[in-house]
Formats: sequence, structure tokens, C-alpha cells
Amino acid sequence: MSLSTLPSHDAAATGYRAPVLDVVVPVYNEEIDLEPCVRRLHAYLAAHFPYPFRITVADNASTDATADVARRLSTEMAGVASVRLDEKGRGRALKHVWTQSDAAVLAYMDVDLSTDLGALLPLVAPLISGHSDLAIGSRLARGSRVVRGAKREIISRGYNLILRGTLAARFSDAQCGFKAIRSDVAVRLLPMVEDTGWFFDTEMLVLAERAGLRIHEVPVDWIDDPDSRVDIMSTAVADLKGIWRLTRALGSGRLPLGALRDQLGRDPLPVAGVPAGLTGQLIRFAAVGVASTLAYLFLYAVLRTPIGAGPQWANFIALLLTAIANTAANRRLTFGVRGNDRAWKHQAQGLAVFAVGLGLTSGSLALLDGLSSAPPKSVEIFVLVVANLVATGVRFLLMRIWVFRSRAREARA
Repeated sequence: MSLSTLPSHDAAATGYRAPVLDVVVPVYNEEIDLEPCVRRLHAYLAAHFPYPFRITVADNASTDATADVARRLSTEMAGVASVRLDEKGRGRALKHVWTQSDAAVLAYMDVDLSTDLGALLPLVAPLISGHSDLAIGSRLARGSRVVRGAKREIISRGYNLILRGTLAARFSDAQCGFKAIRSDVAVRLLPMVEDTGWFFDTEMLVLAERAGLRIHEVPVDWIDDPDSRVDIMSTAVADLKGIWRLTRALGSGRLPLGALRDQLGRDPLPVAGVPAGLTGQLIRFAAVGVASTLAYLFLYAVLRTPIGAGPQWANFIALLLTAIANTAANRRLTFGVRGNDRAWKHQAQGLAVFAVGLGLTSGSLALLDGLSSAPPKSVEIFVLVVANLVATGVRFLLMRIWVFRSRAREARA
């Protein structure tokens, strides 16, 4: 249950004009800092922001007089609203207010106003214009000026390195309390965000990236608040749990990011004569192919030398094992298929593609054997490398136009 001073959705009948920007200030037991924060923010917006705005104080079940201060400010100041939630959680508060707001652009900032307000208009301008979908203040971007202790600096940089290594995140600062999102994006993206605490920001940004949304980064001037209420240790543990949960969710394919990409994502810029997505697929396929070829050659050498298998049997076993692994890797990495749906069908089709590769490599070995009764091992390996390169090209074409073609057609539909 929550109490709110936000205007009702039928307010348009009375001539109410929806704001362009709704700035949410999530708070918990901030009875002292809340009023000066809201008054300073309101004065800045009134003087420098050229569009209608609202400031919404989102109280996360405070146990002090924070809710009373918020309600008083909402009655005294035009353009200030308050919401009180019965449960704690910054993510819960943001999700609640953002999904209820009628503003075109939704933002939030911490009550301590550690981020200089001069970055607010550069933050939201690309969203108002439609150039970007989300925007974040970054303390790690070039041009930022940050004042904080070494401990927090190390933790922040370490956290972002973990995100890059585990979730392949490309944004530079997930934790800065200074972000914005377009409302049409929020209504589709936020239902997928499960976290209700501090990991909410990270989860939202990772899902936005995976859906092909554009994230605008703004360098900020930021001064650390020495009286911050954030418990660093418990927050770090919760973030690591969130990373593990999100990694599993993305790996299982249960999140409908494909549908979100179709609705809001930005397609790659077209290149004349190159089908959409082909360049990226070729790069990823080549990387998988190099790994598969090295594994194939290693297995072939092991089967030929220590075990003493004949060239045809060694080629068959090595190619079969690497073909199964190759199909699985290309399924996920090159063509972006997640989850177990149709996995067996794709592997069966991959084995058919394997048969083509087997024919090329076996035929090459048979031709070599016909030309020389005892060819040197180096010549044998060279012939196999050339045959595998040809087989790789054929494999890519068959995977793109046959094995994974149905997925692309369904995505377009």
C-alpha cells in the first residue's frame, strides 16, 4: 500500500498539464536533509529547466518524520509531490513512481545531491529529443571531477570491472545516483527488472543494453557524502547475488529481450551490399571457428599419434566432437539463441552440416592418399587445415540460411 500526492490520471479533464520531467528523490529516514534538498532542486529547475517539471519524494517506509516533511513540502511548493511506500527498497520506490508517473522523461537523484545539478539538463536533453533511451551520470567518464575516499573509489571501479567481466556491460558507472529514462521505455523495460534494492540500477542498464537501447553517459562533478547511510558490505553482497541471478536469467533465455528489441531497440546502421547483422555474426563465427579448429587439430593429433588411430577414424571422431561443441557455441554466441528450446533440433541440423564438413575433409584425405601412399604428417595437417577452412565457410552459410533461419524469421514477425 502507498499514499501519494501525485495527480490522478483523470486530471486532464481539469486542464492539468503533464510535466516533461519527473525527478524522483528516494529517501529513508532523511527528515533533516530532505527539505534543503527539495528546495535547492526546485529552485534550480525553476531557474534553468525550460519545461514543466515535477519533483516526487518517494519515502521508503521511513520511521522518522520524513513522510511528514515530504507531505508538507508537497502542499507548500508547486511542482512537488510525495509518495509513501510501506516497504523499503530504492528500486521498489523508483519502479513504483516511474510506472505511475505521467511525465515524458523520468529521472532520479540521491537526496544528498552529491552530483552537481549542472549535469541535469545534459542528462535529460537527449531523452527529450528522442536521441537516447536512458541516460546515466558517470563518475568514471573522461571529464568527470570526483571527490571521494580511496576505499569507495576502489570499490566502484572494482564493481564495474566485475560487470564487464560477467555481464559484458559497456556502460562505465552503474552506481551513480543520477539517472534518467524515457517513460515509453520504462513501461516496457521495468517489468523485467526484479531487484527492489540497490542492484535495480545495474539490472535495468544491463537489460537495456541487451535489448539494443541507447544509453547516454554524462560526466559529472561529484562530491562524496561522508554521512551516507549505505552499508557498503551488505550492498556488495546483494550486488553479487544480483549479478549471479541476472547471469542465470540471461543464460536461460527466459527474459523476452527479443520482443523488447523489436519494439524499442535500434537496428545496426545499414551497409550497402551487406545483410543486417552479417558483420557481427562473421566476427563471432570466426572466433568460434578458430577455437574449434585448434580443438579439432589437437584431438586429431592425439588420436593419430598416442592412440594410433587411422587418419579417417581420427578425422571422424575429432570432427564429430568439435562439431557438437561448435554448434552449441554458435547457437548462443553467433546467432543469439538462448534457452533449451529447439536445442536438439539445432544439434541434429548441426550434425547434417557436420556431414558436409566430413565429406570435404575425408575427401581431401582420400585424395591425398591417392596421390601419395605415405604422405608426411605436416602435409596431412596442411591439407586438413585447408579443407576445414572451406568446410567452415560452408558451415556458416548453412547455419545462417538454414539452421537458425527460422529464429530470424520469427523475430521479424
